[in-house]
Amino acid sequence: MKKKKSVIPGFGLSFGIVMAMLGLIVIIPLCSLVVFSLKLSPREFWETVTRPRVLASYKVSIMTAFIASAINAVMGLAIAWVLVRYDFPGKRIMDGIIELPFALPTAVAGIALTHLTVPEGWVGKIFAGAGIKIAYTRIGITIALVFIGIPFVVRSVQPVLEKVDKEYEEAAAMFGASRIQIFFQVILPEIKPALIAGFTMAFARSIGEYGSVVFIAGNTPFKTEITPLMIMAKLQEFDYASATSIALVMLLLAFVILFVNALIQSHTSKIVSGIE
Repeated sequence: MKKKKSVIPGFGLSFGIVMAMLGLIVIIPLCSLVVFSLKLSPREFWETVTRPRVLASYKVSIMTAFIASAINAVMGLAIAWVLVRYDFPGKRIMDGIIELPFALPTAVAGIALTHLTVPEGWVGKIFAGAGIKIAYTRIGITIALVFIGIPFVVRSVQPVLEKVDKEYEEAAAMFGASRIQIFFQVILPEIKPALIAGFTMAFARSIGEYGSVVFIAGNTPFKTEITPLMIMAKLQEFDYASATSIALVMLLLAFVILFVNALIQSHTSKIVSGIE
């Protein structure tokens, strides 16, 4: 049997290029965190990453990132649903706007959101009348993280939702299933792996977000101070060992999130395959 020629170069060359790129762009920078962290003894490392102020920053970053990602999971699914299932004027414009948080510099987004949500801003003024403060609180941080995380969910769910066969929905409707039952028992199992992937990617991104959050957070120690700001503060003090130690903790947390995401998606896919 004649072997088909591949469009791209052979496996050896392709694999070498891939490993070289991964090494230069991903592996070497990540390894540098470990190298700089080794300048501290295990005891010094532990004391650095478990200081009360650092622990408080972990709490702020993780809590606000989780809440924002949960909001994005719901709103992202709704936006993807509208873009896939309905035709309306300005649909392409709306679809393009979803990419805006990717293209817009995060610092610009942070400044814009801060001006909107301060007590004198357009949005902040409305809530200030009800005694609710947005800017320089955890609410403001969550809003900023919702802004930067929403595209991950929409772009993860949208292509999967487009491939969902409507015949299953029609068959379920013929058997008397309600719209809610059709969504939760027919559609949701199909898009669940993509929804989980979007949630975890938004969560991982939000934990390490700096530019869009640093302006609106207010950076009050133990209240609104985020972990990336702690890292920047250590770098400004030329304390590279402490900065890389805290960064290493965030890196490990990101790996854990992505690993759990892979496990959940694998388990969910097996369940869906078994149902089919």
